[in-house]
Amino acid sequence: MKRSICALAVTLALGIAVGAGMTGFVNAMQHVKVKELYKADLVTSDGKEASMFLAELAPGANMGKHYHPGDAFAYILEGTMLLEIAGKESVTLKPGQSGSLPPRTVHDDKNASQTAPLRFLVFHVAKKGDPLAVPAQ
Repeated sequence: MKRSICALAVTLALGIAVGAGMTGFVNAMQHVKVKELYKADLVTSDGKEASMFLAELAPGANMGKHYHPGDAFAYILEGTMLLEIAGKESVTLKPGQSGSLPPRTVHDDKNASQTAPLRFLVFHVAKKGDPLAVPAQ
């Protein structure tokens, strides 16, 4: 009986922990719009595709920690992005500036302003069918 109660308690605790982590990611995404603009197979590359997305973050919003399965390149159209890369110093990007990340680099894109939106383009090259982003802890 004690073993069953202990197993139930551990399962419940893990469920709450996972749910809390995903709740943060889901809440962050409510203030984020991502629209696919273009996708094409790469002729010179084995099974890879390129895609372009427009991301819009409301004032003070962030994407939540995530990574891209392939190479990702960003170009800031409007606003100021605070790019927080796991284990590195944050980088601030303003309109006209760009940055890139190698595959599977855990990071968070944040709108540095509490009053103005952030809009940026993302160019992504990955294996065909891979998602643009994967949530990370």
